[in-house]
Amino acid sequence: MNPINVAKFGGTSVANFEAMTKSASVIEQNPNTHLVVISACSGVTNLLVELANGVQDNHRKKAILEGLKTIHFSVLDQLADPLIPEQAILDILDDIEKTAETAASQSNDKLTDHLVSCGELMSTHLFTQLLIERGNPAVRFDIRTVLRTDSRFGKGEPQLNDISRLAQKKLTPLCQQQIVVTQGFIGSDSEGNTTTLGRGGSDYSAALIAESVDACGLEIWTDVPGIYTTDPRIAPKASPIPEISFSEASEMANYGAKILHPSTLLPALRHQIPVFVGSSKEPEKGGTWIKEKVDSTPLFRALTLRCNQTMVTLHSPSMFHAYGFLAEVFKILAKYQISVDLITTSEVSVALTLDQTNTNGKAPELPLEAQQELEELCTVEVEHNLCLIALIGNKMSHSKGSAKQVFGTLEEFNLRMICYGASQHNLCFLLHESESKQAVKILHKELFEQ
Repeated sequence: MNPINVAKFGGTSVANFEAMTKSASVIEQNPNTHLVVISACSGVTNLLVELANGVQDNHRKKAILEGLKTIHFSVLDQLADPLIPEQAILDILDDIEKTAETAASQSNDKLTDHLVSCGELMSTHLFTQLLIERGNPAVRFDIRTVLRTDSRFGKGEPQLNDISRLAQKKLTPLCQQQIVVTQGFIGSDSEGNTTTLGRGGSDYSAALIAESVDACGLEIWTDVPGIYTTDPRIAPKASPIPEISFSEASEMANYGAKILHPSTLLPALRHQIPVFVGSSKEPEKGGTWIKEKVDSTPLFRALTLRCNQTMVTLHSPSMFHAYGFLAEVFKILAKYQISVDLITTSEVSVALTLDQTNTNGKAPELPLEAQQELEELCTVEVEHNLCLIALIGNKMSHSKGSAKQVFGTLEEFNLRMICYGASQHNLCFLLHESESKQAVKILHKELFEQ
């Protein structure tokens, strides 16, 4: 059986005809690339999420629908034979319009998944036709027939055994003969309802697909040449990282590095699939390899920033020397399917942040019912407009003076909820969003630009 390389292209890599053409060239450079995972065209998912949240203003709704048509027809108009994908695009646009009407009166997570999936469904029609016109044996494949999840709309949980079985039956044979173009981000439950893996889940689905077909490699193509020491838009002197371990990259993704979805590396790690991250716009610049073992393990590797954080502080004098308080708190959180990200404790209070996984991209909220139950145990304070900064590295909690270097640099900032020592790979803290980028810039200068 021929080795299968999986290449995933993000929204900017399929934003328009020119971007799609460059991405097609990248595919053609690797003869082992037989499976291509595509995101929605850049900007499309945001428009679909807006519709899914319910647009009451008919003028705004019409403008969004026209915007969606313009994005996709700008590509259609430059294809040699646009008639083949055109009808499929029109049918999907018609479905979007009808569903948006329903969302305007009653929005829900199931409807949101149905709507936002349309972006990937349209982009794959366009990209498949472009590959064919360039002389490639390409075929479009609906990943919903393989990528099975549960029915948690907005953050579907992959059913790994089902995905593996269906992929080996339906997907792997196709990859032996053709270049298969399919969708990232979306799947379906056992009843055939469209689901999504959460915002940014295209990378994760690409890794799941790579695992299911026993891929020899996974390439993630975006608009930057690899992973940087931090976001270059915040710190212009950020530098590319040639190689990074799975552990470090997982921490980066989990704490806000937008170049990777937090769950992306789990399937690759399970099957030891090397992951490459590069720019489809400038593939000649190389990128970053993510591997199990790397030659360099510096004390400080990178800085990440994740905003839109929600912090919940629970305070109760009865916690003092008491048993079972935290167990009761987490029992309530589990009841309402609330995932906790970070947590710190004192004798009489607990501070925690809520995990952000839903497709709608909004700040995570503590449901009113959950808050009311928690208030029977303690006082509850909910804070928004916070950002999480994470410093990623190696053996930081075992290195004398490293914490002093970090906190000394940030002595002018009001740091909240510091988490340090639980992992050898990160030190993280919260602060108000108004000063978060400045803090990243100053810390990067101190740790990475000397």
